[in-house]
Amino acid sequence: MRLIRWLIFLGILGFGAFWFFTRPAVLAADQLASLTGDAARGEPVFWATGCASCHSADGAKGEAKLVLSGGRRFASQFGTFIAPNISSDPVHGIGGWSLPDLANAITRGVSPEGQHLFPALPYGAYNKLALQDVADLHAYLATLPSDATPSLPHEVGFPFNIRRLLGGWKLLFATTGWTIPDPLSPVEERGRYLVEAAAHCTECHTPRAALGGLDRSRWLAGVTGPDGKELAPNITPAVLTWSEDEIVEYLTSGFTPEYDSVGGHMAFVVENMARLPVSDRAAIAAYLKKVPPVAAAAP
Repeated sequence: MRLIRWLIFLGILGFGAFWFFTRPAVLAADQLASLTGDAARGEPVFWATGCASCHSADGAKGEAKLVLSGGRRFASQFGTFIAPNISSDPVHGIGGWSLPDLANAITRGVSPEGQHLFPALPYGAYNKLALQDVADLHAYLATLPSDATPSLPHEVGFPFNIRRLLGGWKLLFATTGWTIPDPLSPVEERGRYLVEAAAHCTECHTPRAALGGLDRSRWLAGVTGPDGKELAPNITPAVLTWSEDEIVEYLTSGFTPEYDSVGGHMAFVVENMARLPVSDRAAIAAYLKKVPPVAAAAP
């Protein structure tokens, strides 16, 4: 009986520890209290973070890309994630969200209802965003069109649909530290901010471990699918031998030095990058030259 009581006690203790350490953690109120968003400053943040690339309707072009009605489907080994409506609609979108609601969602992966969000929203990168940029983004999103399209539920099965488990995932993988450390020049620091945080290039170009976290030992080394086909290329200096000017040109026009043109989802990225100041594209190029070369993509 004593052994059984100890096992029960240890089980309760372990469950309590799990519940405590996996609780949704949000920003302190004083971190946002003094911030005032500016929509004009928020527009380049919007394009850098790629909101329209995921949250506009499939096939949207031109001004229609500013209608963030959601619905795009993103398949993964954990299930299919469906981009929600993040338009300014107060019922079906995020028009009723406060700045803390948005900041906690994109930098902490916590919904206004206090639930963990799936990392299909790349908060593992956005958690390094400057909170002033988040405030400016919040102000800009409020200026965009409203759309009443209801968000669809994600198609994620057991056990990955247990959101409390995401608290453990965050402890393992949602680091707020930079992968490429200092010292960096101011231009390289800006590039790091864009690649590792705002533009979240790392989320597509870095191989992942079995549980879906980024394999930082193969930073930006490319990703291949189960069939061996390339999903995102290796963009470390071991493979990406373009000059900085050639990288800037690619991020501006979509044309490679080999006279090829951008395709797939990267076409949306180039469209977003082309809206940023050329200094930002040059900063990305400078950062990519600082990344340690990794010869091979993920097997």
